[in-house]
Formats: sequence, C-alpha cells, structure tokens
Amino acid sequence: MYTLAVCAEMVFLDLPVDERARRIHDAGFQVEIWDWTRHDLDALARTPAEFSSMTGYIRGSLTDEEGAAELLRTAEESLRAAEQLGCPRLNLHGTGLDDKGLPVAPVTGSATGEMWIAARRTLTRLAELGESAGVVFTLENLNTAVDHPGVPFATAADTLALVQAVNRPGLRMNLDLYHAQIGEGNLIELVRKAHVLGLIGEIQVADVPGRCEPGTGEINYPAVARTLKELGYEGTVAMEAWASGDSELALECFRSAFTL
Repeated sequence: MYTLAVCAEMVFLDLPVDERARRIHDAGFQVEIWDWTRHDLDALARTPAEFSSMTGYIRGSLTDEEGAAELLRTAEESLRAAEQLGCPRLNLHGTGLDDKGLPVAPVTGSATGEMWIAARRTLTRLAELGESAGVVFTLENLNTAVDHPGVPFATAADTLALVQAVNRPGLRMNLDLYHAQIGEGNLIELVRKAHVLGLIGEIQVADVPGRCEPGTGEINYPAVARTLKELGYEGTVAMEAWASGDSELALECFRSAFTL
C-alpha cells in the first residue's frame, strides 16, 4: 500500500514549522515542506519526522537560458538541504513562483515549440542531478484558472508529456489531483494512465472547491483510493490542503478517505 504524508505548510498554522512536523509525525504521517530557505533545517532535522518531499529549487525557470541556469544552480543547493533532512523527492514547477503562488515569469497563451524543447533539456539536466544524488525530482501539474495563472506546462497532460519525453528515473510526475480536477477532471483515468506509464513520483490531494481536506468538496477520494489499491500503487499520497477547521480533524479525514 501507499504511504500517507501531510504538508506542514498548511496545517497547525499557529505552531512553528518544526512543531508542526512533530505533530504530523506523531499522528502517523510523513511530512512535506515547501521552500526550505524559510525554515530552520537544523530544527527540522532534530524532529523524528520522515520527510516525503520539499521544493527542489529557489529561483529559475525551465525555458530560458538564464532562468534554467539559475534553476539548476539553486537545485544543487536544494539537494544539500534535502540530504540534511533525508528527503527523497524535490518538487518543481514550470517557472519560479512568488510568495502568493503566482509565476515570476508568467506566460500568455500556449507554450511554444521552442519552450518545450528548452524545458525538456533543462529537465533532463535536473534528472541527471537527481540520479547522481540518489533522489528524484518531481514536476507538479498546477491549475491556471484559480491558483497559478500564467504558469507554463501547468496541465497534468503537459506535465506528464514532459516527464515521459525526458524518460529518466531522476524525474517523475507529482500528480496533484486538486489542480487536475480544476484544470481537467477525469481523475481516475488520469491516475491509471500515469501509473501504467510508471511516471508517478508522488500524488497530492486536496478537495475542490476550497483546497481543504478530503471530504469537504466534490472529489470522491475513497474511489481514488480504491483505484490506487487496485493498481498496486506503492508510492506516497500527500495531503497538500488547508484544514477547514481543526487540523487534527483534517488529518483524520484524510486518513479515513485513504484507509481501505
């Protein structure tokens, strides 16, 4: 069966992040963090938490030469932080995001052929970095309708196509079902396709609308969980969701939706 993880950036918000990690660990989950530069890594490393994923770069983008060079440089810094925390997966987006989740370099219209070629080249170099370090970079699909307007390669279809084009073990997809529901829907078939291709590095979940814990919106997450069990998925399912109320209750709702 799969492993369950919880994003420490979105629950127990009244506590320091290292205490959030302890609380999540004590509840029986692995821990996800975002931008590691905002946290005390020594304090996090002293917790008993097992870290599932973290942001794998600080700045940069996939498609322009200067942005790709910055992304690769800061990915190397992130690898050192991941080693300190024993974190096996480092997450990526199509471009750098600001503190509101908006792209630093937004794209209007569809990505061009040149952008696709450049993104594949940059992701191949990232995969090589990951393989050398014994970790996996994951490329996350996002949504442009609600949370991240202007992010290139945002859809699950585009993200999956890029990961498939690179075709290296150091790069996998972070399949975010919250974003996919807003952008594309048909979640169970999307999970099946990505799993059959062997390209899922992690699955992230939150409900729609609101981006809160499973059970607060329209997504039938118990059906998704049954599909994962049928497929024999053995990776990580991470709740990247705000607690609609009490954080401990949100964690239990997540556990209930994915415990068969």
